[in-house]
Amino acid sequence: MVVANPNHHRAEKITEDIQLPVIDLLSDPSQSSKLIVKACEQFGFFKVINHGVPPEIISRMEQESLDFFSKPGSEKLRTGPANPYGYGCKSIGLNGDIGEVEYLLLQANPQIVSQNSLYISGDPNKFRCAVNRYVEAVRKLACEILDLMAQGLGLGLGLGSPQVSTSVLSGLIRDVVNTDSLLRLNHYPPVEAASKIGFGEHTDPQILTLLRSNGVGGLQISLEDGVWIPVSPHPVSAFCVNVGDVLQVMTNGRFLSVRHRAMVNSFESRMSTAYFAAPSMDATICCLPELATPQKPSLYKTFTWGEYKKAAYTRRLGDSRLNLFKMKQDD
Repeated sequence: MVVANPNHHRAEKITEDIQLPVIDLLSDPSQSSKLIVKACEQFGFFKVINHGVPPEIISRMEQESLDFFSKPGSEKLRTGPANPYGYGCKSIGLNGDIGEVEYLLLQANPQIVSQNSLYISGDPNKFRCAVNRYVEAVRKLACEILDLMAQGLGLGLGLGSPQVSTSVLSGLIRDVVNTDSLLRLNHYPPVEAASKIGFGEHTDPQILTLLRSNGVGGLQISLEDGVWIPVSPHPVSAFCVNVGDVLQVMTNGRFLSVRHRAMVNSFESRMSTAYFAAPSMDATICCLPELATPQKPSLYKTFTWGEYKKAAYTRRLGDSRLNLFKMKQDD
């Protein structure tokens, strides 16, 4: 993940709140797939309702998050400094980026969650069950969304069964053990200074992000350099979904991995839960054949997720990463 260099100043403009497209996943799949594709092209963000994640799974995960962040600092520190996994406060990542946030970053692997639960919760079994059930449910939702994207893009048509055409994206994240997906719990306490940055501007390096918050505003997106658009808090039942860098590469720039950030306020805490869907470290990332044409050849070089992750996590938030993998004119 990436944040802005604090020494890099530029004029900013804050516009009115934006109402992101809301996709009802119980509606006709062919219509939903078209709406999702359009949202990914225009905003890189959208919201989904009637998504099939049981309310009790969501509420248990949110309660565990609240319980964790309500602990004294000394107890939270027992989970170990985020390196990159574990508990972090104000310091974001390993490259000097800071923000008004505390967080718990977990690998979305049931076995690893079980091991780490011993250091995170006074009731490890309760925490383990809540996290693993939540991850299982949101991974299933992420796969459904990726299948709808593939359908809307017409991927794999003519290659055989419908399963071939729709699983070209979701197949990268279905493996529970080998994928590099993450779960991040964020807590933004209220601060006295107005318009303080909780988590600085960045794009998500993975394929797809599924985000939930406690209904408190703070998320902003930038569709134009220097212009920030607040995103209205989504309904209690909704997930906010955004395109990651990998998906931008695979769609040859058709889908946008948009810069975003989180702001804090002086009167209310904001909590969010983000699931970052990522492939295995050795997964090959490249433009999908159907989306490269003689008129628009592949914009990016082929790389593995491990190579891209290394590049992403060794740079500062806000620094460009995709440019490192762009094709040159004469490539």
